[in-house]
Amino acid sequence: METSASSGPSILVLGIGNILWADEGFGVRAVEAFHKAYEVPDNVTILDGGTQGLYLVQFVNDHDRLIVFDAIDYGLVPGTMKVVEDDEVPKFTGAKKMSLHQTGFQEVLSAADFMGHYPERLTLIGCQPLDLEDWGGPLTPPVKAVIPAAVETAVRILRGWGVAVKARPEGVDVLPLLENDIDFENYERRVELAALNP
Repeated sequence: METSASSGPSILVLGIGNILWADEGFGVRAVEAFHKAYEVPDNVTILDGGTQGLYLVQFVNDHDRLIVFDAIDYGLVPGTMKVVEDDEVPKFTGAKKMSLHQTGFQEVLSAADFMGHYPERLTLIGCQPLDLEDWGGPLTPPVKAVIPAAVETAVRILRGWGVAVKARPEGVDVLPLLENDIDFENYERRVELAALNP
């Protein structure tokens, strides 16, 4: 998790999903790519929410605005990105959700609302998955290909909220958002090696 303290609303950029189930890892990989490519001011927190379910309520409660990356079954062509905002978000976080999250994000939002801390602004950047059943598999090509557009969408939204998002200098070392060599490059490399040496 990267946190950052300046004026303005507190904002959470959150990726949720399970990297062990192919396209279910889209949200985590998207927030990881965002962290690697951009610097954010102190009022923005970047978080790999993984499959933490209701444990995420505390993070939602602590922030005024929220951007979520996630794999969502919209019934569209695999790899299609769809952005849903504010009051529309709960309709998509629970309906036709192809997910292994122990608790759906709709329940997280409901709990935050019950506790009186529902986000004042909320954006869901979702991607239509192709495969959620390949245990240990990588993101499929159409889903992997949409990550740069998803990241740029988050940047556009943040800038629209008045956040000074800056591209990191090329080649700069960035502390990984995911530790223990489960970051995108290391994970994909292991998957490729396993496929070559079954």
